[in-house]
Amino acid sequence: MSARTHTRTHRPAATDSVEVRLPWWAVALPALAFAALLLLIVEPGQAHASAGDPAVGRLLGHIAGLLPA
Repeated sequence: MSARTHTRTHRPAATDSVEVRLPWWAVALPALAFAALLLLIVEPGQAHASAGDPAVGRLLGHIAGLLPA
């Protein structure tokens, strides 16, 4: 007795784009982690740093140094 085989029909795509579907947490969790780390840089809370430049100024200085002139 032979078994039936199901053949799949592939519809040609209308465009050459690829559709990617992410779950909500795959976008929300990295965004939340980024926001938390940014808040730690901007608002260090009770941490008493040395009298040097603030962390945000140093961060912006590093970013400006990496950008082409």
